[in-house]
Amino acid sequence: MREITYVEALREALREEMLRDERVIILGEEVGVFEGVYKVTQGLLKEFGPKRVIDTPISEIAIVGLAAGAALGGLKPVAEIMYMDFLTIAADQLVTHISKMRFMSGGQLKVPLVLRTQYSLGRVHGSQHSQFFPSWFLQSPGIKVVLPSTPYDAKGLLKSSIRDENPILFIESGVLYRTKGQVPENEYTIPLGVADVKKKGEDLTIVAFSRCVIEALSAAKELEEKGINAEVIDPRTLVPLDIETIVSSVKKTGRLLIAADDVKSGSVANEVAMQVMERAFDYLDAPIVRVTSPELPVPFSPNLEKQYMVSKEKIINAVKENFGL
Repeated sequence: MREITYVEALREALREEMLRDERVIILGEEVGVFEGVYKVTQGLLKEFGPKRVIDTPISEIAIVGLAAGAALGGLKPVAEIMYMDFLTIAADQLVTHISKMRFMSGGQLKVPLVLRTQYSLGRVHGSQHSQFFPSWFLQSPGIKVVLPSTPYDAKGLLKSSIRDENPILFIESGVLYRTKGQVPENEYTIPLGVADVKKKGEDLTIVAFSRCVIEALSAAKELEEKGINAEVIDPRTLVPLDIETIVSSVKKTGRLLIAADDVKSGSVANEVAMQVMERAFDYLDAPIVRVTSPELPVPFSPNLEKQYMVSKEKIINAVKENFGL
């Protein structure tokens, strides 16, 4: 099977869905003439024209508001917010309006939009361009949250997100953009709410999100050399969360470690841990362990940022210190 980058997988998904459905439009800062800051939208303006690939002002409020109006008007907008940090500027549209319109209208109104964004932790972009806070949107029922970790998942999940009839927050990791992986040339989609067992194991369950999936797999490989067989699960979507796959694994292994790039307080790790406690407490042979970012803003210094981030070394050390394996 061919190997392509995460960026190329996203671009293929956008192009294929634009060809499939003329209602799909793209909008955001520099997505057209400049072809996207990260080149995800490269070539799409030339192929589909300025009515379907729309450069917007530098205004997150305008981008998300325009996307909401377009979705309510019958289009399928894919809007890009250059950095996840700047979702806060459009929080009113997302949290107060978009997430609630279908519910408040009794299903008469739908807002089928995809809001693509990325977090730049690991790219030395500083505190204001590196934040990762998907757990905030657990408090906004009505928005689905997608977190692809591989090119294969990025393409399949983006296609499914575009076809969905609900608002989707599609969060990418900037450090993954140039990573490569196997992606079929034939048509495929990945259903939202279905986790992927990236590696099977018997001794320990590791649940990891986004970039941390790569670190977890590296840790699992090294642990296996030491005789510890870890199972690695990528939920792929936070909302809906496939807790059944996670619980099934924990019942088998008796141990759970959760790795995610947000800070520990109020993190996605907390939500997974609590749901496992509610469903599989009696199967746990040790307390649940969380490997997350420290309770600090992201440092700008490359060396400090590296120490700040979740890594395979931190995962391995947490396994050694907490599970007695």
